Amino acid sequence: MPSTEPTPNELNEAVTPLITPSLDEEVNPDTEPHTEIAEPSAIFQAVGIIVGEVNLGEDGKNTITIGRSQYPLFSIPKKRKVFDALTKEIETTGNLTQRLVVYPKAIHFPRKEEPHQIAFQLVGFDRGREQETVSGELDDLEFKFSGLWQFIPVCPTPCISVFRNFTRERLEYIKQAEPARKVKFMKASHVPMLWKDAPLRPFRFNPKAPKEDQGHPAFVTLKAKFLPGRDVFAFVALLAPPQETAPRFLKASKKDKATVLQESKKYQATAKPRDNSDRQERSHQVQKQVQKPILKKNRDQDGTEKA
Repeated sequence: MPSTEPTPNELNEAVTPLITPSLDEEVNPDTEPHTEIAEPSAIFQAVGIIVGEVNLGEDGKNTITIGRSQYPLFSIPKKRKVFDALTKEIETTGNLTQRLVVYPKAIHFPRKEEPHQIAFQLVGFDRGREQETVSGELDDLEFKFSGLWQFIPVCPTPCISVFRNFTRERLEYIKQAEPARKVKFMKASHVPMLWKDAPLRPFRFNPKAPKEDQGHPAFVTLKAKFLPGRDVFAFVALLAPPQETAPRFLKASKKDKATVLQESKKYQATAKPRDNSDRQERSHQVQKQVQKPILKKNRDQDGTEKA
C-alpha cells in the first residue's frame, strides 16, 4: 500500500503552555471577526517515519517496538482505513516489521519531575519509499517539525510546540462546539527537542517580567531524529530560517478553559471515590509499555539537554 500524505498535525496534548505568541498571530474563536484571511505558506506540523515491530493487541492496545523500547501506537477514526490496511498487510505477509508514517505525541504530566511519555499516531505506511510523499523525503526515525521553540512549565527540556493551524472551516466548527470539545480540539503538542548550538535560545516565560518585556518564541522549521529509549528528538538541520512571526493558529479562550476546569472539578467531587490501587495498576501498565533505560543526562547552562 502506498504511503498516505499527512495533513497538518492533528494531535492533542495534555498540557497547554502558559505563554503564546502575540495576539496578532493567535486566534481566539470567540472574538475573531468575519473577514477573509489568506492561507499561510508556513504551517504548524509534526510528522515523521518510524520503523519497528508492530504489535496488534487483542484488547486494542497496539504498540510498536523500536530498538529495545516499546511505544503506544494508535489511530483516529478518520484514519481507520489506514490501520485496517496495515492489519491486513501484517496478516497476509506475516511481517511485523513495518515502516510507518506517524504523528508524534508527547504526553506531559503536572509534576515537572515526572518524565514525559511518547506515543505515535498512525498516518500511513508503505512497502518502500514513495518519493512524492513524506515517506520519500525522510529517512528512518526522521521527523519534520514546524512550531514554536520554547520551554513549557512541565518539561525541563525545551520543546517544539505545535498548535492547531487556523482555517476558516475550523473556526466555524469551534464556534458551534461545546467548551470541553472546543478546548480539547485546540490543545497543542509539545515535543521535547535536543538542539545543541541553536541559533536562538528557546523562549522561557518569566512571570516576574512586565508583559511588554516578555518577548515571544520564534517559529522554526527543522528536521530532527527520534532517539528511542531517551524519548526525545535531536536536531538534524534547519529547513527554513527561523521566523519572528508564526502562522495563525487556534487558541482556546480563558473563559472556555475556566468552564471546562470547573466542570471537571464538579465531576470529581460527585464521582464515586476509586481505590487507589486501580490508579497504581494503570501507572504500572503504562510503565511496562514505555520502557526507558536509565541514562545520565547532561545539561548546558540554560537547561538545554545535550544529545
